Amino acid sequence: MLDLLATDHTLASELLERTSSTLRVQEIVRLSLAPAFLLAAIGAVMNVMMARLIWVADRIERLEARMEDDQSPKERRELLRLRRRRRLAQRAVMFATAAALTISLVILLLFVSAFIKPQIGTLTAIAWIATMLLMIAALVLFVMETFVAASGQRSEDAAPDEGS
Repeated sequence: MLDLLATDHTLASELLERTSSTLRVQEIVRLSLAPAFLLAAIGAVMNVMMARLIWVADRIERLEARMEDDQSPKERRELLRLRRRRRLAQRAVMFATAAALTISLVILLLFVSAFIKPQIGTLTAIAWIATMLLMIAALVLFVMETFVAASGQRSEDAAPDEGS
């Protein structure tokens, strides 16, 4: 890129002209603030999702180690429910990660748009919409995981103690 700029003075001067304006750079930074805040929010949501996923995975490992071959019907049901929770949580994290990647792409496209003549507003809007769809999918999966967790807790509360 530097070699190209050094040999082609018209390209170099054009790039400098398009990006040297403080107002233009300020505008790009201002436009990238909303996606940057969304990226931070996605990270916070992913932190919660990962904490739940780690807890579920640890619980599965402890149950499997404790049960070995002799599983009661209650333990089998719990293991099945935990595995379902793990699948939902894993998918939620994957969709949230994809949303973080696409919102990062939005930020990149906003800055690249200052350096190129072709208008990429449509591409930026498509990336933004993709981010929202991926995040919606991640949140729906996360809600499903919490419903599975809550339904398991309700069934445990309603069942009589085996020891009494």
